[in-house]
Amino acid sequence: MKKSILFLTAVAALAMTACQSFKKGDGGLEYKFIEEGSGEKATTGDVLAFNLIVATDRDSILANTYDLGLPQAQPVMPDSMLQGAYPGDPNSILRMLGEGDSAVFRINLDTMAARTGQPKPEFADKYIQFTFKVEKLFKKGDLADSVLFEQVNKYFEGEIEKIKNAEEGKINAYIQKNKLQPKKTASGLQYVIKEEGAGKLAAIGDTVVLNYTGSLAANDKMFDTNNPEVAKKNDIHSPMRTYEPIRVRVGKDPVIAGWTEGLQLLKKGSKATWIIPSSIGYGQQGSMGQIPQYAPLVFEVEVLDIIAGPKEEEAPQVPAGQFAPTTPTK
Repeated sequence: MKKSILFLTAVAALAMTACQSFKKGDGGLEYKFIEEGSGEKATTGDVLAFNLIVATDRDSILANTYDLGLPQAQPVMPDSMLQGAYPGDPNSILRMLGEGDSAVFRINLDTMAARTGQPKPEFADKYIQFTFKVEKLFKKGDLADSVLFEQVNKYFEGEIEKIKNAEEGKINAYIQKNKLQPKKTASGLQYVIKEEGAGKLAAIGDTVVLNYTGSLAANDKMFDTNNPEVAKKNDIHSPMRTYEPIRVRVGKDPVIAGWTEGLQLLKKGSKATWIIPSSIGYGQQGSMGQIPQYAPLVFEVEVLDIIAGPKEEEAPQVPAGQFAPTTPTK
């Protein structure tokens, strides 16, 4: 019941926001506040920590910090330091915001092109929309830059620690939501064999031919697959990529540790789900802006073939932050 009430409250808030009309600002800017905090607004020299969704008037999402689980930090710069600065530009938007504010801004693309001398982007028609939620405002005042940025760094260290501590809960929530009963290895890898294959398990030196999808356990957002139709459905398709079964030589090709271990649990014909904690995934660094820090991952894999190979190779590990279970989709 509590979940239903919260859901209905969120829907009602969105409906009220949709009914609000935009106000007119400088430079063709349109804006409306969803919620206003009681604190000061940002001024030049301050630093804002905020969550942000950037979208076009074609309903295309260009950026979403919520997917990364960590706010973005941005200093408010003097206009004199910014080429093409004008009233109503993204930097001037920051001066309209304070701690606790939630607001939606639309930047007029014709005005932006005329004021900056840059061509109008092809991915939108009339405007780009920015939806801000300010989490923290750091006032510059008389503080030395070193002191200000020490405050900012301390804040983000705390936010990252929260993400780290929340990882186990994300894994457990995923398992409960999907009613899984996985087995767990000493490394923390959890897996479910959905279809048992035949023959020998893959071993170090073997080449495994497989299909796969990769998603974030926290929100089911898919970040990679070798299936073109699935990629299109999840808006991650790349025309530059060849979509076909991939070949991974266990213990030679540079994959994350969770893959090296997981492949050795499977036989030809196996279908499995891997739940990979960040300690054997991409760790604190994440990867390519698609995989957040301390993100547990879920891979659905199907082994098409196992080709026996030399056994003398040691299993290399992916350097922190490098995306390499497969060729990136983007």
